[in-house]
Amino acid sequence: MTTTPARVAIAYHSGFGHTARQAEAVATGAASVPGTSTDLVPLDELTDDVWARLNAADAIIFGTPTYMGSPSWVFKKFAEESVKIWAGDLGWRDKIAAGFTNSKAINGDKLNSLVDLAVFAAQHGMIWVGLDIYPGWAESTASIEDLNRLGSWLGAMAQSDGDLSAEKAPPATDLRTAAALGARVATITHRHLRGVQAA
Repeated sequence: MTTTPARVAIAYHSGFGHTARQAEAVATGAASVPGTSTDLVPLDELTDDVWARLNAADAIIFGTPTYMGSPSWVFKKFAEESVKIWAGDLGWRDKIAAGFTNSKAINGDKLNSLVDLAVFAAQHGMIWVGLDIYPGWAESTASIEDLNRLGSWLGAMAQSDGDLSAEKAPPATDLRTAAALGARVATITHRHLRGVQAA
């Protein structure tokens, strides 16, 4: 690992608490990698403190619910207001980036939200990290409890039944998948920082 801690920020919006639970799982996974500090950054109010915390991070993992097949308007507002970072000589250039999303439906067009997040990160000159887990729940002998049961590689997906509160959804398997993404991002961030230090 690097001699200095890797700082991983989880920048997210959560409409009803379900995506917040996913964000917490991502943070738990990232923190499981030695030498990693995590910072959960809600995007409901875009204060100077929010921007400072994101600027200080070595990696930013973006999270949003999927509403009507795309990120929430709160996340979109954040993305548009980040133009001041972009205009400052791509202030997030070469930070590690990743993403996660949650929706009510099994599919819910969540992939569209992850594509949106990846393009957003690319426009900032960031380095995108996807999920490195084979799809679960994809064979007759497989289980709904499998990691990556929703079969995503671009980022972590979760599904929360519309009649369940954030205390009961998303299911544990989706939270474990989110944690796996966090751990992968932290590991890649340490490798990236080690390479920067050696250059």
